[in-house]
This record gives sequence, structure tokens and C-alpha cells, in this order.
Amino acid sequence: MAGPKYDGEYLLSIVKKLLGDTRVSDTLKNIVIPTFDIKHMQPTIFSTYDAMQDVSKNALLSDVCIGTSAAPTYLPGHRFETKYEDGTPRTFNLIDGGVAANNTTLLAMTHVTKQILMGNRDFFPIKPADYGKFMILSLGTGTAKIEEKFDAGQCGKRGILGWLYNSGATPIIDSFSQASSDLVDIHASVLFQELHCEKRYLRIQDDELTEETASVDVSTTENLNRLVGVGKALLKRKMCKVNVETGKNEPGPVLRYPYTAKGKDAVHKSAPSIR
Repeated sequence: MAGPKYDGEYLLSIVKKLLGDTRVSDTLKNIVIPTFDIKHMQPTIFSTYDAMQDVSKNALLSDVCIGTSAAPTYLPGHRFETKYEDGTPRTFNLIDGGVAANNTTLLAMTHVTKQILMGNRDFFPIKPADYGKFMILSLGTGTAKIEEKFDAGQCGKRGILGWLYNSGATPIIDSFSQASSDLVDIHASVLFQELHCEKRYLRIQDDELTEETASVDVSTTENLNRLVGVGKALLKRKMCKVNVETGKNEPGPVLRYPYTAKGKDAVHKSAPSIR
């Protein structure tokens, strides 16, 4: 209760060892990584394009990965420095990127739009907000099955501690996280449906995880194998669409995605990847 569950030292050593001196601008694929600067109380977004233009954003990839992985209560925040072009230091105090963007779909769309507005030739001849030309594959990490174990009557009796921790759950954190992710999915779904190009947005997310498969940090061999099974089972399930009224996934029409690397609808080589 007095500190994070893990000290993060082992994770830090592994990430540093694997990534070494690689910087954000060195990535083979254009990436976008959200983080949240707890000192300035605002999102800080790292990307390959930004790193090429702003030396202060060209941080070590290991520092960015540690920062965006620093989930509150599980891992400590990560502090590091870079330098501006004139040598002045720039300090980052980062925690989990999910605090800023738990579902990164809109972040990716905004990033591409920004590059188009800046005249980046990689995206020519797409125009700003021409979302009908976008193709988005959004991969979720899964959410716990909604068990409806809380109601307004129960919540009305809770104080600070009851909202922070209750029966093994963290109601206030879970509420913010779920709402943030679902609103992005609903927004994107409605947007692409209204543009009559719903095939260009696909969200893959299992919303029925239970017990250890829904945990953040249970990495036993048994649980990892269970997660593999969850993934295989998900591939066999019928395609669903989000119901914008209930926020729940419901069976919808089967959409086929016949896009190939040789076709006119191929994924653009400059499309960003999200962490």
C-alpha cells in the first residue's frame, strides 16, 4: 500500500539490455508511443517523425518503453533527461501511457493527420481528415468480463478507500480505464460507419477475460498458455460490432478484408505502429 508492487529494477535491466543505445529515430517502422508526464500533468507522445525533427524527443527507446510501462501501483514512474538543440536539458517524469491513451486508435489517426498537414510526402496524396483513405487495425489486450458487481447504491456508500480498492478490484481506476477505451472505440466505429467505409476499421478485443487471464502481472507459464488459448478461441468467434447505446459487442455482419500488399488498398508503408 505504501509503494508500487514492484521496484522495476529487473524490467529496467532487461529493456536496457535488449534496446541498448537505440533511439526513437532509429526504429525500422514509424512508431507512436503515448506516455503521461506526471510532473506536468499532460500526455507526452513520442514518435519516429517527431524524433527526427526535435532532438529533445529523440530519447533512448529503452527510457520511453520503461516510462510507458510504469503502471501506477505496479511500477515506479521513470525519470530521464534529454537535451534540446542548444544543449539545455529536458526532463521527463513518465508513467503508463494508458493513463493518456488506453486505446490508441485516435492517437494514431491524429498523428497521421498532423503529418499530412505538415506536408509529409510519405502520405501524399491523402488529405487531412480524409479518413476514408485510412486503414486501422486496433489490437486490444483484453478486458475483464463485465459482471455487474457494482451498482449506484453500493458506490454511494463508498469513501476514498472504497473507490480505490474493493474486493480485489480498483473501481475508480477500472472505471476511468474502461470508459476511456470504450469511448475511443465507439467514436471510431461510428465515424467509419458514417463514412461508409467500416471495413477500414477493425478492433480486435476479447471482453470476456476472467480471473488470472484478466490480471496485469500474472506471468506464470500456466497463465501465458491460457492467454494463448484465449487468442485462438477469439479467432473462432463471430465478428461483433460495438453497440453505441450499451457499449457492448454484439454479433454483426461478416466483413471480409481482401486487402493485399499488391492491391490499391495495401497498408501504407509509412503507417505508424502504436506500442
